[in-house]
Amino acid sequence: MKYRSLALFSTLVLGAGLAACSSGGSSDDAGTGRTALDVWLMRDSVSAGFQQEFETGFEKAHPEIDLKIQIQEWEGIGEKVTAALASNDAPDVIEVGNTQVAQYAQSGGLTDFSDRVDELGGGAWLKGLAEPGAYEGRQYGIPYYAANRVVIHRTDLFEKAGVDPASIRTRDQWIAATRKLDAGGTQGIYLPGQNWYVLSGFVWDEGGDLAVKSGGGWKGGLDSPEALRAMDFYQRLQALGKGPKDSDESQPPQAEVMAKGQVAQIIAVPGGAKVIEEKNPELKGKLGFFPIPGKTADRPGAVFTGGSDLVVPAAAAHQEEAFTLIRELTGDAWQKKLAVAMSYVPNKTTLADAVAGDPGTAAMAAGAVNGHATPNTPQWAAVEAKNPVKEYMTAVLTGEDPASGAAKASRTITDTLNSDS
Repeated sequence: MKYRSLALFSTLVLGAGLAACSSGGSSDDAGTGRTALDVWLMRDSVSAGFQQEFETGFEKAHPEIDLKIQIQEWEGIGEKVTAALASNDAPDVIEVGNTQVAQYAQSGGLTDFSDRVDELGGGAWLKGLAEPGAYEGRQYGIPYYAANRVVIHRTDLFEKAGVDPASIRTRDQWIAATRKLDAGGTQGIYLPGQNWYVLSGFVWDEGGDLAVKSGGGWKGGLDSPEALRAMDFYQRLQALGKGPKDSDESQPPQAEVMAKGQVAQIIAVPGGAKVIEEKNPELKGKLGFFPIPGKTADRPGAVFTGGSDLVVPAAAAHQEEAFTLIRELTGDAWQKKLAVAMSYVPNKTTLADAVAGDPGTAAMAAGAVNGHATPNTPQWAAVEAKNPVKEYMTAVLTGEDPASGAAKASRTITDTLNSDS
């Protein structure tokens, strides 16, 4: 799922790139003999400063290539990429949301990199980027960068309640601490009833999934014992605050709710702290971060991994040069620079130290080792369009029997995933 559609980028304030341009597949740059390599990167994927630094460094290392990066807008990008893949004038490299890869690969329009994974250091890739970048056992998307949710907390309220955030390593400890914080006029946590990305993490922690392959199709998984345990935990945590039961984290924006001063914790990407401080400057210096706790102290809680992969259209004119670009941009040296410049999680677990100096990103990187993605099928977008998971969560939080509600939602997921439309 692309990072922004999950309300992740809605809380980030990132540098803008250059204006979007149309694609072009010229084989050489105005008769210079250099290969013109057309690359589509998305708005807020890189800052203008990082883009210039990378272009300069790449062309110095590869003088035979004239790199032409074009910044694209997320709105309408699906249709634009689909058209490009079907054309004879496709760009050479395209950034796509990590869970968009399957729908593009299904059409046969992407280059298969399965035999070059080792060359790209694929053994250390984040699971939440690498797995959705594969389709039917073949690797089409190359992990680019990631982001995920953490717990943003009020350090002053934690201190007042006698809670040390460093001591919160398990879900049981988290519940106990949140109960202590949920006192007087303070909400222990603001957790909207329909934050299904957070519920998904609890489902994965329990060993379940939103849907599983069954025979030649898919079966919804919300009615499994594991998923029901996850919903029970969500219900207990959600009760330790005044989050609405019938809306998600964007209605109202949860960072703005926390900025009002009566909330001890929210679950969000670290950039949410910037929004909180902008809305309430008195909270500047009073916000901290820790990974979502797991079931046991030795492993952080599972999180949904948002982010992007890089793909190469099968019709791209410069396949080897495109691979060179991907090898550089996803390689260790530039990944470290990108992570620091943009507060992203690097694409490999071995690079987490690159963001150790940024508390929010460091917490995000710690959680990323247990990152997951939504079921890897092109039909998942149709599930999100209906979003029976949200309806199920509200139903349970307002009194419906969890087992019957989960069975109903799972049937909807099953039918949608196995539909041809």
